Amino acid sequence: MQVTEIRLMSNHLDVFCDKELDDNARVVVSVDGYLELGTVKRKDDTETKNLADFVRYATSEDNKHMCENCAEARRLLPEIKAEAEKQNLEMKVGFISINLDRTKLTVHYTADGRIDFRELVKILGAKYKIRVEMKQIGNRDETKIIGAMGVCGRETCCKLFLNDFDKMSIKMAKNQGIALNPSRINGMCGRLLCCLKYEDDYYTEMQKKMPKVHLKVSTPHGVGVVDSIDIFSEVVRVKFENKEDETTELKNYALAEIKPLERK
Repeated sequence: MQVTEIRLMSNHLDVFCDKELDDNARVVVSVDGYLELGTVKRKDDTETKNLADFVRYATSEDNKHMCENCAEARRLLPEIKAEAEKQNLEMKVGFISINLDRTKLTVHYTADGRIDFRELVKILGAKYKIRVEMKQIGNRDETKIIGAMGVCGRETCCKLFLNDFDKMSIKMAKNQGIALNPSRINGMCGRLLCCLKYEDDYYTEMQKKMPKVHLKVSTPHGVGVVDSIDIFSEVVRVKFENKEDETTELKNYALAEIKPLERK
């Protein structure tokens, strides 16, 4: 099915519509019966989740109302955070969103477990005279929506272009020789860096070709032990030990010049 991806203005989440819409156009869509303003991102023939109904192309009044709603959400954020703390709820309020026609206010939050927020919803609904919905999101989702600067100095990949989060593992960091220090391998969300996935296939393939450190190898200058490897240049540094004068010598070889004498 041909669908169009739309980024919602209120919460920066993506929905999909089964209509051909103009690229980068502002549109009004219905999501679960609530009107939302969004921007057409791209056309994709594989995504079928989070389907929304196209209502119309947005007008200048729609854009004005959405700007006002976003400003109102920013204003209410400190108040709602304070109310959640007053209720002693073990949750972190990330951000607030208000839909286009101001019929629903959504509190996006992160928490380690289930939260009984019924009293909070009752208080907020009575105070703001609007339907209140609580939506739990993950740490990665929060960073994707709010945005942050990554350790590389650029805006996080999840905010810029990632639509889904791949499964990450410590093994990916090990394959790339990165120190297993949280400050080196974790992103701003506190989870493993998404970019570890980008070159993992290359590192995995090269690890199969390259000899392991401390492995005995045969070289044009005799038998030595692998001291280190350079995966990108496919160069192996070999250490030779002279037992007579108890000295060592290091030499670099192209991968094709050496031959392992032991099993990897």
